[in-house]
Amino acid sequence: MRRTFALEIVMVAVAVAFMFPVYALVTLSLKDPGQISRSPLSLPSPPSLGNFGKAWTAAALGPSLMNSTIITAVSLVALIALGSFAAYFLARARSRWGYGLYILFLLGIILPFQLGMIPLYQLVDRLGLLGTHAGMILFYTGIQLPFTIFLYTGFIRALPREYASAAQIDGASHLTAFTRVVFPLLRPITGTVLILNAVFIWNDFFTPLLYLGGSGFETIPVSVFAFVGQYVSDYGLVFAGLVLGALPIVVIFLLLQRYVIKGFSTGLKG
Repeated sequence: MRRTFALEIVMVAVAVAFMFPVYALVTLSLKDPGQISRSPLSLPSPPSLGNFGKAWTAAALGPSLMNSTIITAVSLVALIALGSFAAYFLARARSRWGYGLYILFLLGIILPFQLGMIPLYQLVDRLGLLGTHAGMILFYTGIQLPFTIFLYTGFIRALPREYASAAQIDGASHLTAFTRVVFPLLRPITGTVLILNAVFIWNDFFTPLLYLGGSGFETIPVSVFAFVGQYVSDYGLVFAGLVLGALPIVVIFLLLQRYVIKGFSTGLKG
């Protein structure tokens, strides 16, 4: 009994430690400069929503939000389509070269992409995709594909082969069996793939700064960074801009968090 109570106390303390930055972020975004200087961590009295409107206009978050949405959404579609189909082949392949190809994809997870940042930048530049949505989508699809294949392969290996075999006996091709039988069963791991990749792509700062800087297609993190540097003395505006930049991905995570847990618990055991 005492041990359980002690564990509960520890978990509550950990939860408070994790929630405190979120509390400070939201609280400061709802205060005017006078309230921040008098009592920065107290509850806003009264709360002010004016910072959000000013931050939205001053940081030009509208175009940045659209750029982030386009890059993230198209990259996710490409990752789910390519990753799931490639993982289906690798999970069902019985040959040695199929297993070797799977190991090669795993190396893409282990090796940091920063090692190839300069050659990748030169390649995108030579393709004429520097400063474009297409260049970023191509980059994120390539970088995150090994991780996506890893997640899908573990889940597919846990699925009985009889599902696809029955469809093929009825005359379905491998592609038809995958799209109509196997892929609908991948919903839990697809949710996991979606949210983990979305968080990475949406929050990435260095790559968009390098590939999109000065192009007019900057994403949310790059725009918020420039905004913070310009309004660093007005903490209310700064924190309001941070909240607006993080809010979309937080909402998506809250909606899909159950798929993350379900996908890991079901798929990685395979």
